[in-house]
Amino acid sequence: MAKGILVSNGLIWKQQRHFGIGTLRKLGMGNKGMERGIQTEAHYLVEFFREKQGEAVDPSFPIVHAVSNVICAVVFGHRFSLEDKTFRRLIKAFNSIVAFGNSHFYYMCEMLPWLAELLPGPLHKARFSRDFVRSFVRREIKSHKEKGRIDEPEDFIDFYLKQIEKTKNVPNSTFDEDNMVQSVFDLFLGGSETTATTLRWALLFMLVYPDIQDKVQQELDAVLSPSHLICYEDRKKLPYTNAVVHEILRFSSIILITLPREAVKDTTLLGYHVPKGTLIMANVDSALFDPAYWETPHQFNPGHFLDKGGNFVTREAFLAFSAGHRVCLGEAMAKMELFIIFCSLLQKFKFTVPEGVKEINTDIIFGSTMKPHPYKLCAVLR
Repeated sequence: MAKGILVSNGLIWKQQRHFGIGTLRKLGMGNKGMERGIQTEAHYLVEFFREKQGEAVDPSFPIVHAVSNVICAVVFGHRFSLEDKTFRRLIKAFNSIVAFGNSHFYYMCEMLPWLAELLPGPLHKARFSRDFVRSFVRREIKSHKEKGRIDEPEDFIDFYLKQIEKTKNVPNSTFDEDNMVQSVFDLFLGGSETTATTLRWALLFMLVYPDIQDKVQQELDAVLSPSHLICYEDRKKLPYTNAVVHEILRFSSIILITLPREAVKDTTLLGYHVPKGTLIMANVDSALFDPAYWETPHQFNPGHFLDKGGNFVTREAFLAFSAGHRVCLGEAMAKMELFIIFCSLLQKFKFTVPEGVKEINTDIIFGSTMKPHPYKLCAVLR
């Protein structure tokens, strides 16, 4: 039986997701509490680029570091420095797990399980990485238990330990250490990989479309003072910038197909009979590029999210975070992170292509998330 939130179902999913959403809200998801943590990481990211003084740099690791630290603060109650060796190993382990999920070998193992036993190399590496992450989480849980903050919980692990205590005599309770480890794993994976990948696309698109970068910076300069600390509320005064952030999410379309779901009863969909128990994977990408809903689906066009008066508008076919009961748990947090980090960077730097680079590769690396190819940029202080 699958544990945690992402791929569980039935009672486990109901209880774990309900608890997860409630706890993230208590910890400030979507409000000022979480905003401060994101602003802190945006500040460290700005400092990282400032120290490079405009030299060509690959932005991947500092972006992953900043985004991962937002979820670390929520789950573990503290952030990690860029030099922390254990943290670097943690990021490496997650990258290895994601890379395995992206590989042809993974799909072959799913279809031909006996093959995994004959060619164990990639599978062993992924299992080793998974076990490292789990042991890291268990160490954090142990140190939380020793601190004994159960009556005054400060982070997700504290709240979960309190919930285990509260439900220990409740029949059908799914709150135990295994589900806690998997829920933390899911939150970390869901809360870092997707947002970091989207931010990597965001900066790449700014290199490809310098005129759009200019327009964002003109709006930022016109509306906010140079010393203004970007907050999520600013999006209401920055319709063009908000439209650009949404178009980055649409155009990068980093998750083509949702995780497998199961039909809970017999149903009919668009004239097709779907029996109970059928595994269903929704094609999100088709909605984000449907010409019936988008004027220029295959062009990067912030106008998709603006009305004739230049005001920001949401669109029905914008399903970047999926839909329904299993819509992305961290949607509010992801939108806040993307907006604050993107604006903080563009407020301070002009991003340019390094000297000698003739062509920018915008092809995707196909996988469980659609990543850009590694690239370098120059962050020139404005």
